[in-house]
Formats: sequence, structure tokens, C-alpha cells
Amino acid sequence: MTYSKTVTLKDGRECVLRNGTEKDGAALLYIFNLTHGQTDFLLSYPDESAYTADEEAEFLKVRTASEREIELLAEIGGQIVGSAGIGAAGQRRKVRHRAEFGISVDMAYWGLGVGRALTEACVECARAAGYSQLELEAVAENGRAVSLYEKCGFVEFGRNPRGFLSDTGKYQEVVHMRLELDRAE
Repeated sequence: MTYSKTVTLKDGRECVLRNGTEKDGAALLYIFNLTHGQTDFLLSYPDESAYTADEEAEFLKVRTASEREIELLAEIGGQIVGSAGIGAAGQRRKVRHRAEFGISVDMAYWGLGVGRALTEACVECARAAGYSQLELEAVAENGRAVSLYEKCGFVEFGRNPRGFLSDTGKYQEVVHMRLELDRAE
């Protein structure tokens, strides 16, 4: 799946949203490790990255060739500052209508609209791919993210009070959210 769009951020800079390609493997690995080290709100830590730059490149190649999955990059001034993607919840007929959404943005670019632009682009891609439901998980303490997802139309459908166990030894409540893509907005 391919995608390309330029948006103007709150500070007036332009941000290019585009699907990652095979040549972006090292950049995607870098931004993954950077963002996953900046906050305790994401699913994993940098040392849990299972991919090399070459494996990230192959992942992006497969996503670009896919009709139903995509990994988007946010680029400002030629620098990757965030990524987001949609992936199938499964291949069985009973779950083929569902896609999962994930996102991370470099903390230096929080509050500028990068996260919203990536989220809206993923929603657009999920609709184009024929999904009828887009799902995500967010740490409840991450009020900024939960608020963004609500503004984009996601609704909560459950919570897991011990969804994540942080390296700090504390449990983090995880909010399960979904967006019904086949309903009128």
C-alpha cells in the first residue's frame, strides 16, 4: 500500500507523510529505538527491538507491496520524526474486518500535530484497505494520546488495569479503543 501527503504543522513547518520503503529500514529502526526510549507509554523498550536495519527494510518492502497493511513515516526537513502503521488483526474470516493501529512520534515533535496527522492518515488507509474497524491500545495515564484518539473518533471498549508491567515495577492500565470505519462520521 502506498500513501503520500504533505500537511502543515502548528508551527508552520511542512510534514511529509508517506509509506516507508525499503530504503528507510535504518531510519525506521532509529526512530523506533529513539521513541521507545523516550516514554514508558509504548508497548516495548528499545532493547526489545527484534529487527536489524535490513529486517526493517524487508518489513517496509512487504508493507509497501501489501494491499491491506502500511507503515507510514512522518518526515520534516528530510528527517524521520515518527511512524505509524496498520496491520491486519488476523487472516481468518471472522477477524479480517479488523486492523490494529500503532504510532510513535519523537518527543521533540510532540504537540505540533504530527501524531494527529499520522493517525488520520492511518484511518484513511484503513478505510481504503476495506477494514470496518481500527483498534488500538493506549496507556490510560497517557491522557494526551487518549484525547487525540477520541478526537479522531475512537471510543473506549474496555480496560485492562494490569495491561503492561513497566520496568519500574508498576502496572499500567491499558485502554482498548476502536473506530468503526464503516459508519457515517
